[in-house]
Amino acid sequence: MSTAELLRRMDAILETATVERFEAGLRGTLLRPGMTAYEEARRVHNAMIDKRPALIARCAGVADVVRAVNFARENALLVAVRGGGHNVAGLAVCDGGIVIDLSGMKGIRVDPASQTVRAEGGVTWGELDHETQAFGLGTTGGAVSTTGIAGLTLGGGLGALMRKHGLACDNVLSIDVVTADGLVLTASATENVDLFWALRGGGGNFGIATTFEYRLHPVGTVLGGLVLYPIDRARDMLAFYRDFTATAPDELTAYAALLTSPAGVPVAAIFVCYAGPLATGETLLRPIREFGPPMADLISPMPYAAIQRTFDSTAPSGHLNYWKSTFAQELAPEVTDELVAAYAIVPSSLSSVVIEHLGGAVGRVNEGDTAFSHRRMPYSITAASLWRQASQSEKNIAWTRRLWDAIRAPTSDAVYANYLSEGEQRTSAAYGSNYERLVAVKNRYDPTNLFRVNQNIKPTV
Repeated sequence: MSTAELLRRMDAILETATVERFEAGLRGTLLRPGMTAYEEARRVHNAMIDKRPALIARCAGVADVVRAVNFARENALLVAVRGGGHNVAGLAVCDGGIVIDLSGMKGIRVDPASQTVRAEGGVTWGELDHETQAFGLGTTGGAVSTTGIAGLTLGGGLGALMRKHGLACDNVLSIDVVTADGLVLTASATENVDLFWALRGGGGNFGIATTFEYRLHPVGTVLGGLVLYPIDRARDMLAFYRDFTATAPDELTAYAALLTSPAGVPVAAIFVCYAGPLATGETLLRPIREFGPPMADLISPMPYAAIQRTFDSTAPSGHLNYWKSTFAQELAPEVTDELVAAYAIVPSSLSSVVIEHLGGAVGRVNEGDTAFSHRRMPYSITAASLWRQASQSEKNIAWTRRLWDAIRAPTSDAVYANYLSEGEQRTSAAYGSNYERLVAVKNRYDPTNLFRVNQNIKPTV
């Protein structure tokens, strides 16, 4: 849709004076098609997403968010909500409606005495880690530092500390939310308890999360990093990884991956983060460092904030992305063999296959205690395709779908909501056994489905 067509569409819905009154009441900035800043503001991490909203409200605070929600509701506008803009499905932007953009809301306050932190909805994990690590504290966050705290937490929140301290959503103490009717509510274990339950895994279906309060843990130096193996040892490495993770202590989170090094060499890899005594970690990780033998051993003591940047180079902004993901009860040989065979013909050197080991503290939370329900699944498997040129999209998407089809039967239908790509119709699989309960919360807080540019839970009222 051209800029001119978008302007005509907006004019048909809204009188110019109405938009001007809305803009005058904002402390932040209102962007429209044709403005220089608009082009940058509509871009998200995944370059496959090319959408053109009629308006982008760059909010400076909660009052702006309330005003934008009321404006959208009163004028029947499609609403997208942007925090970090990192989600692979591109749900931070929409065509023809309004983007309520929190990316400028960067407030962070660490309370070292209570070991908590309050952070606004535009904060990224790298920014949060920077502040909390000044006090030797941290919490479970995403594997790429530029990921926003909001989207990752609302979808569950896998991360390097999850086996010891639980998911990101397990460490949330409260969330301030602007609801569809423009109210500002606090959701916690004692206030708006049903909403608090739904926000911890149910995504952005119930309102706009403007502030998160997290429990922090002492996290200083960890033992971690990557160990790289020749790609022709990939099958053996994945079998070793399966056996090694079966007895891993809670302090250890380990991922396995098939990827291509910066030098263009396909490799198999294991990533580890051990959040315990360093001497114990050295002994525990010795089998990983001796298996192979490895091409490169990059494990070392490092600050937690540094290990959180390990995968930043594998997720550059502005590339085209298409992912397929599933949870698995086990890493059966027929699954790992398919992964290795598929990666041998991967069309892009930027693509990877990643296996994340859950369990530990993640699995000790009851399935119904939070909206994130996939507590008993020990592994998440993701084929993450990245490429540079749009002309290469068809073959990269086809490769990803073929791989997923090959492993679908022996794995499960369950999937992590944060890993769904645009257009995937797997909402019930993302929310699992908690779906009907989530519908009930949706009916209460957003019965008109104002917030539907997400992995949508449709109301039934």
